[in-house]
Amino acid sequence: MNEARIVRYYLHRSLKQRAESGQHNFINKLNSVLRKEGFDIRFCDDSLSEQIKSRTRSGYSVFLMQEPTTERGLTLRLNYFYPFWNIEKTGKRWDWPVAKTPFDTAQAPAAEMKKFANQLRRRHFDTACENSSRDGFVYVPLQGRLLAQRAFQYCSPIEMIDALLEHERSRGIVVTFHPKEKYTSEEIQAVHRLERIHPRLTISDQTMVSLLTRCDYVATQNSAVALSGFFFRKPAVLFGRINFHHIAAKVHDLGPKEAIANVGDLTPDYDAYLWWFFQKMSINAGRPDVEDRISAELRRLGWI
Repeated sequence: MNEARIVRYYLHRSLKQRAESGQHNFINKLNSVLRKEGFDIRFCDDSLSEQIKSRTRSGYSVFLMQEPTTERGLTLRLNYFYPFWNIEKTGKRWDWPVAKTPFDTAQAPAAEMKKFANQLRRRHFDTACENSSRDGFVYVPLQGRLLAQRAFQYCSPIEMIDALLEHERSRGIVVTFHPKEKYTSEEIQAVHRLERIHPRLTISDQTMVSLLTRCDYVATQNSAVALSGFFFRKPAVLFGRINFHHIAAKVHDLGPKEAIANVGDLTPDYDAYLWWFFQKMSINAGRPDVEDRISAELRRLGWI
């Protein structure tokens, strides 16, 4: 068999087992398209040794939520909510085509977008979105590396909190630690120090849904909590680059003072955006045309 027609997946152990046994719906659909195009499928783990080997192997490679190691590599990523997926050449979501494509409300069919958005609301948040209010505080879901400024960020997360305390003068600031992050003692102390100094700042362990239900807006680097907030019709100010930036106040474009001043007044068409972002700009693995959509993406990416 021609080695160049081999596609190798590099997956963590449990996902590798699911994919090999045909228990991963989206990978099954992707494999169906690949096999029709004459590709052979192989599965590897995502260990460092296998990733090193991937750099010199001929053929094609697929990674999950990781940067591909070769020019003929792609990355798969759940588009935040099941069953929506993206297939891209880079793991940097702010460099994806969706991030660079202007959003136009007119692209969303009025009747379909409302029904679509409400179905997603009920599926993922039950009836919580129906009880949304604005209780006078900003919800700040922290991510990782609180004291460092990464390439996609306007400033470090701790500096983001400082900026909110400086420029958001009328609302309280409620921050939460990410439950899956391992913070250093220095990071935790830095946030607690700000809480001691500023009476308007509170560290909370409330759930995301509880805070999204009651906050005025979300402020974050690029946490998916901001995207979840769109289901609750809550605006967002973003201090980092990401693929769902279109209807948010962006600090990279406006600076912190102007972005924070403007975010509370944003009234985008959330239903239109949710339809556009999920249904138009990603692959819905639950639709009958999923293999056609996958084929179109693989053509765009030069695989077929």
